[in-house]
Amino acid sequence: MVHSGINVLFQGTNFMRLLLGMWTTFKIAAIAIVIGLIIGIILGILRTFHNKLLRFILRIYLEFFRIVPTVVLLFLFYYILPRQMNLHMPGTQVAMLVFALWVAAEMSDIVRGALISVPIHQKESGLAIGLTRFQLYRYVLVPQAVSLELPATINLITRVIKTTSILMLISVMDVVNIGQQIVEANNQKYPTGVFWIYGLIFLLYFLIDYPLSWWAGRLEKKRLEQTNGE
Repeated sequence: MVHSGINVLFQGTNFMRLLLGMWTTFKIAAIAIVIGLIIGIILGILRTFHNKLLRFILRIYLEFFRIVPTVVLLFLFYYILPRQMNLHMPGTQVAMLVFALWVAAEMSDIVRGALISVPIHQKESGLAIGLTRFQLYRYVLVPQAVSLELPATINLITRVIKTTSILMLISVMDVVNIGQQIVEANNQKYPTGVFWIYGLIFLLYFLIDYPLSWWAGRLEKKRLEQTNGE
């Protein structure tokens, strides 16, 4: 009887609903990450150009998404802007849009930092042999920047996945929202079920995020060892 709360996981379709909710969470995060990374790479390259107006605009874009909490952005795009612009977007699309814009902003700073960290003599050598700006970025700067930006990029991905836990606030049927519904529906019959429901949710997030965090740590350690070796 002490552990009877675990039965709530297997009551009806509860377990499958939680897995489907996790799939919704993962799908939103994955699509937003892919779109955000592509846009962020482009913006990061643009931020290294010697155009003060362009760099100022992109800096404002970055700071906006850094300063404004993600939950506020979700409310803004889901409740306020649709009413003002007479538009209707499902919660999943709003979530993908907000997270993609956030990832793009953060990724632009990661890419910029990696590009300007490439030794100056590499840039000078590329220009000396007659490479155009496009060729310089394609064959010299970007390939070397990838190894520098990869750990930070992976950490950004884990942050995005963890932050999807707030999607229930805009009625997205993610794993947290479904878990809350199951807890409320079975609270009287399984009063300790809440621990098992949220324990499973924790485990699902852990299984996705921990390998990424471990990989990022390994890459960073390897990079530091190479740097110290040089």
